[in-house]
Amino acid sequence: MNTYGKFAQNAWKTLAPSQYESIVDPETWFTNLGVEAENSVDSLSVQIAGHDTPGETYLEKVGRLTSAKNQAEEIVRAEMLTPPPEDQEEPEEDEPSILGEHLEFMKEMKVLQRDLMEQLNREEMERGLNP
Repeated sequence: MNTYGKFAQNAWKTLAPSQYESIVDPETWFTNLGVEAENSVDSLSVQIAGHDTPGETYLEKVGRLTSAKNQAEEIVRAEMLTPPPEDQEEPEEDEPSILGEHLEFMKEMKVLQRDLMEQLNREEMERGLNP
């Protein structure tokens, strides 16, 4: 299996584990996908690189070809090798989230604190400690 196949296999294991589990022969499937991806990178990088430009130096050509291959790999990874992440269950509207519960708790604590401070101030005023 080439590097593209290995990348795809790791991506599927991470982003879509249940879909990965449904693949009958992962080794063969990702080996074939890796070969297809390599062919796509090769043809796409040629298209991206374009023709040699007159007066282009050796280092400029190497830079152009390397850049084209990197761009082609990025496109192929995104379009061929990375599965869409599996949907995670969203909490229903009626179910409070942990953050929502925490915020509600903090509001209640603030109300209790305010009530306690008001009660302490009243008691101090009754004793004549606070003018």
